[in-house]
Amino acid sequence: MKAVLAGYNLDISVINEAARAGVPRERLTPEVLSAAYARISRDPRPVHELRRDALEEVEKARNSNKNIIFKMGHHSVAEHAVFNFDILGISRLAIEELEQFRLCSYTEKSQRYITLDNDFVIPAELQGTPLETELLTLVSAQSKLYDQFNAVLSQRLKERHPQMTKKRSGRRLLESWAKEDARYVTILATTGQLGLTANARNLELMIRRLAAAPLAELRELGRMLFDAGSAVAPSILLFTEASSFDTQAKRDLAVIAEDLLSDRDPPSEDEIPQARLIGHTQKPDQVVAAALLHNVTNAPFAKCKRTVAQMSAEELRALFQTALKHMEFFDAPPREFEHVILTFELTVSSSCFAQLKRHRMATQSVQEYDPALGLTIPPALLEAGLEEPFRHHAAQAEELFDRIREQAPAAACYALTNAHRRRVVLTLNLRELYHVIRLREDFHAQWDIRALARNMRTAAEEVMPLGTMLLSGKDSYPERYSQVYGRAPKIDPADL
Repeated sequence: MKAVLAGYNLDISVINEAARAGVPRERLTPEVLSAAYARISRDPRPVHELRRDALEEVEKARNSNKNIIFKMGHHSVAEHAVFNFDILGISRLAIEELEQFRLCSYTEKSQRYITLDNDFVIPAELQGTPLETELLTLVSAQSKLYDQFNAVLSQRLKERHPQMTKKRSGRRLLESWAKEDARYVTILATTGQLGLTANARNLELMIRRLAAAPLAELRELGRMLFDAGSAVAPSILLFTEASSFDTQAKRDLAVIAEDLLSDRDPPSEDEIPQARLIGHTQKPDQVVAAALLHNVTNAPFAKCKRTVAQMSAEELRALFQTALKHMEFFDAPPREFEHVILTFELTVSSSCFAQLKRHRMATQSVQEYDPALGLTIPPALLEAGLEEPFRHHAAQAEELFDRIREQAPAAACYALTNAHRRRVVLTLNLRELYHVIRLREDFHAQWDIRALARNMRTAAEEVMPLGTMLLSGKDSYPERYSQVYGRAPKIDPADL
């Protein structure tokens, strides 16, 4: 057996340095890996020889890629080519759309830890119109309020936690708490930055979907990604034009929906649930139990289900305890937990959604932001007596939202704040729910999404008490484990 390192990511400056040193540009393309690996299924030679030939004949490798991907339909070979992009000066609104591509990797500038400057996007839809001036006025007001809120909250936190101010780590934590609440006043035109990693297959999909996006900012981003990627790997970025399916299907559905739902009254803020379980696998604990038995026997699944249905409550609980007793806080539950599906309807602030959207293995159907859903105002701002200026600013944002929507509907949400809400239908399996709850209900998680995670956990516990017996935030896992087994787990996250 051999495991040979065939390549790895390099910074663009190193690639340019290699080119200046005389390495031909065409030999620095990731296409050769795609071409070499594509030949594995039909060429008996060792893989390293296939890679060598692809490097020596790059144009031939490119033609091979086009034939295999375009004519034969084997798009998976493009997954061997990987790209890294620095994305700068992009709005928070556009970031939300960009990060919906689930098989890519993103690391984003956090508004929780970094003090925001007066950085924002003027959407192309508004440039040169009176609405541009109105947006600039809103941004100016936002900047002043953000600085005011951050200063007030920071001082209150220092007074409340004087011991934490004695250490640099404590002071930084207090500063981040203040920033994470002050940011709720900022609008979605505020810019961020991120690192993006995508293989060529997913990059191609991203470019094609962005070409169909209603926002000019996203369409421009798609063009930039295509220009940069195709310059070094033209043979594996092929289907990049917007399709009618991407551009028209949602519009057609919206026409039907408007006729069906036009007479519905907007909800009042008191009627809006933060998290509601709207569907789940029937008899979920029994399904998981049957899957656990099925995995360790040769019995048909139907027999496993019949057996589980005849077990007593004590026997069923013992089965789950046996399956989970060796699980530490960092272990994922057994894969059999994936056979149980839960669907939630969530009403979340933009700040909360910024974190929720990162759980891309779950399925998220997202509505537009809707001012009728009200605001999520940080409790710290309410306690500090800052509700009135906060709501005044939000009202101004909503007025501008309405005016933009009349002229450029797709760009209206740029004016809304991080406190404004949207609805999300979230479907995930029980195994993924464990991951979400561990991360988002942990003590270190931000308060908004922590409350959401707690509500989701409580709803799941009601319908599957056995499958959720160890469902908790990371920090409370030892306590939860002890309640089930009468002893602590081997590893306590607090000790690390």
